Amino acid sequence: MIGPRRIVCLTEEPTEVLYALGEQDRIVGISGFTVRPAIARKQKPKVSAFTSAKIDEILKLRPDFVVGFSDIQADIAAALIRHGVEVWISNHRSVAEILDYIRRLGALVGAVGKANAYADGLQRGLEAIEREAASLSQRPKVYFEEWDEPPITGIRWVAELIRIAGGDDIFPERALEPLAKARILEDSDEVIRRAPDIIIGSWCGKKFRPEKVAARPGWDAIPAVRDGQLHEIKSPLILQPGPAALSDGVAELARIVREWAARRTL
Repeated sequence: MIGPRRIVCLTEEPTEVLYALGEQDRIVGISGFTVRPAIARKQKPKVSAFTSAKIDEILKLRPDFVVGFSDIQADIAAALIRHGVEVWISNHRSVAEILDYIRRLGALVGAVGKANAYADGLQRGLEAIEREAASLSQRPKVYFEEWDEPPITGIRWVAELIRIAGGDDIFPERALEPLAKARILEDSDEVIRRAPDIIIGSWCGKKFRPEKVAARPGWDAIPAVRDGQLHEIKSPLILQPGPAALSDGVAELARIVREWAARRTL
């Protein structure tokens, strides 16, 4: 076996990638938030959340490599590094960077060919969706909300996937902000002014409540609310910067956009 033999994944996306590459036997610990693939929750011990981790439990697993995501996990990484553990914290935020992440993770575990083939397949899927979306007669304006109190707009890869699926994110300037706090809507009336045709909720860790969104003051004037175009995409499908977003997540976005477009032609 080439590369690390005992890997702890602090977030879901490396777990999903390694399972997809057939390298799951290397994984000795996963995030408690992991839902994809479902079998991972049965097979692997859960040793971390997102901003916290059971450092002692991780060390007992004797990992030779730990994979995490973003500056938010910097403290976890620092604690493990002080114990001599090799840690890789990726910080990918765009569709292109997610594909590159898959290739790099594959290279790190000695599965270059499988990782490249897997990333190429995901890329082809995105291109097929984009080609289909190009035939739409109209592009809907889309408001994506990843939290409701306070309202937080979508991150970069989500905005890019909306575009690939045939829509246009109404807050493209906010999507470039990597941290959620920079994507908080100080004035939710800005959504009214930008008049989205579709509203998509993906409230991380809780069920989207379209009736609560529709009841916000003044939001009855929004085309999406007026036309009943409020949809949920479960957060594990779209808010993880990994394969789920580039497959099932974008497929859900494309379905919502196509159905909106079909109603426009009736």
